[in-house]
Amino acid sequence: MAKIAYILLCHKDPEAIIRQAERLTAVGDYMAIHFDASASAEDYAQITAALRDNPNVAFPRKRIRCGWGEWSLVQATLDTLTAAMEAFPRATHFYLLSGDCMAIKSAEYAHRFLDETDADFIESVDYFESDWIKTGWKEERLIYRHWFNERTQRKRFYAMFEAQKRLGLTRKIPADLQVQIGSQWWCLRRRTVEALMAFSRERPDVIRFFRSTWIPDETFFQTLVRHLVPEGEIANRSLTFLLFSDYGMPVTFYNDHYDLLLGQNHLFARKISPEALDLKRRLGLLYAAQGVPFQISDEGRNLFEFLTARGRIGRRFAPRFWERESSLGRERELLIIIAKKWHVAKRLMGRIRQQTGLPAVDFLFNEEDTPLPDLGGIQTTLEKRTRHRRALMRMLYDYYDSTRLIVCIDTSNLDLLRDFASDRAQVRMLEVECKLTDAYLSGHARRIGLSGAQTSQENLSRLLPTIRGNMLHEVDQIRDAQFANYSRLSEYANPEINAAALAHFLKVTEDEASAIVQPAGLFAD
Repeated sequence: MAKIAYILLCHKDPEAIIRQAERLTAVGDYMAIHFDASASAEDYAQITAALRDNPNVAFPRKRIRCGWGEWSLVQATLDTLTAAMEAFPRATHFYLLSGDCMAIKSAEYAHRFLDETDADFIESVDYFESDWIKTGWKEERLIYRHWFNERTQRKRFYAMFEAQKRLGLTRKIPADLQVQIGSQWWCLRRRTVEALMAFSRERPDVIRFFRSTWIPDETFFQTLVRHLVPEGEIANRSLTFLLFSDYGMPVTFYNDHYDLLLGQNHLFARKISPEALDLKRRLGLLYAAQGVPFQISDEGRNLFEFLTARGRIGRRFAPRFWERESSLGRERELLIIIAKKWHVAKRLMGRIRQQTGLPAVDFLFNEEDTPLPDLGGIQTTLEKRTRHRRALMRMLYDYYDSTRLIVCIDTSNLDLLRDFASDRAQVRMLEVECKLTDAYLSGHARRIGLSGAQTSQENLSRLLPTIRGNMLHEVDQIRDAQFANYSRLSEYANPEINAAALAHFLKVTEDEASAIVQPAGLFAD
């Protein structure tokens, strides 16, 4: 009978990890847990203390600091596989999971399913011939070396790429490998894992190659399994049910998706919303249940594609089934800096980034060239960003892997502010009040094309009161809206008052806030 060793890669929510480990091991299966070294040491200590006496739980000897798109994710998986193989000699299958995955079948069903099919379940299609990569780089992931993290070291990442491209420093793929690509989430038989580990030890050249490819968790296991296992023993699919939006982001499941998930021809689902407490409770009870019948309809993917298409042509009469909750997320915080003087707001954002490390994005709804990650095309124009603003924000939370995000918005965007203020997320706003001097207003008039080099001083003098009045009217409208959790940072106020306002906005101490507002030059033009 199949016995599964779950390989869990996670980095947050220790209570959920403990519950997941207890559920999946209670029926005799195993789990090896890798908790990201960049995550909280206290959380890791909580996990190990709670599971210390569980003989069916193991941990790798070393925690790896993981980064999206890096080899570190593959290394963490290999280390956790090694720990599982040593600790659980009776395990017949190794199933890779994330902390956002939950079982959508019972253990009884899962064991019978694996017993009936002697195969490795891994999605792996030809890297160059398939259309698995929808947007962005393809060949560039492999033929250039990528040593820096695209998310945390963006400038170095692209500078290194451009330097190699300019100098023609490409490299060859190992000659005997046909690179494959597919979902990160797989279930492999023990003999396949043993063969893969032996190959990794014998072929350091292959390891060196994948160490500097970009997003190797989508290619390393997929390529080696195809290289080592006969095609007839590979089921070319993942046993984890997941969907992606048009913009390449994973779809989230909520409380009303229970019946839909149970009907899919998969054993697990990803991602389950942190807010879907009832769904988590019901799925949590399911794994240990006995005699549960499952009616496999497997319509989820087709239904998703059908409803997406109807939405595009304007014939969707109800919320899409995967977006019944369009909120940014009740557990998330959206911090909005409202300003007309963009240079002052950007200066403030720079200081906040330096002092707090919080992810912060400048005027993404006002400035076309605001630096943004590749989110599948939704970020390419201001019109798209504004039209799909909630989807865009959810993607940014996922991209930065954070529940807190700061953005700048111009005072003219009252409708945008109202929309975000109505969200279930925790929204706080900080108005940056600046002096509107004639010199600033004259420069502003030139920048937006209301005046030029030949405009007379007389005409400019008549124009400035109108511009000033318009700016003050925008601010008055925002104040009249009486948004909750609204603070003001003012050029007219003393540093102590500003520090208190910023501390309330950021939820930091006043000393930390003072370090941001006290240095001279914050409001300088």
